[in-house]
Amino acid sequence: MNIHKTCRISVKAKLDKTNPKGIFIGEESYIGAGAYILSHDFTRSLHTKTTIGKRSFIGINSVILPGITIGDHVIVGSGSVVTKSIPSNCIAVGNPAKIIRENISTGKFGKLIS
Repeated sequence: MNIHKTCRISVKAKLDKTNPKGIFIGEESYIGAGAYILSHDFTRSLHTKTTIGKRSFIGINSVILPGITIGDHVIVGSGSVVTKSIPSNCIAVGNPAKIIRENISTGKFGKLIS
């Protein structure tokens, strides 16, 4: 796994150990409790790269599916299931996750800057 040293990963977050080389998490990002970050799909024998950019926030109990790229300064709401890549500077929520706000800016650990 390539996890920046300033990233924070909460208790009980799950990072895919089946394909650990496929996980990339940027600086000052935060992964909430119970979040799942996947980098493989056993049913399709897919081992891929899953990327979370810098200063992003992944909410509690979210699921990031394999092969997804989450840009810099992104907030993923709690309980969201991310099935498609999310560009930088967005808030995405829901199942499947949809962008509800664009052109945002975040600080350390993905905190929204007003």
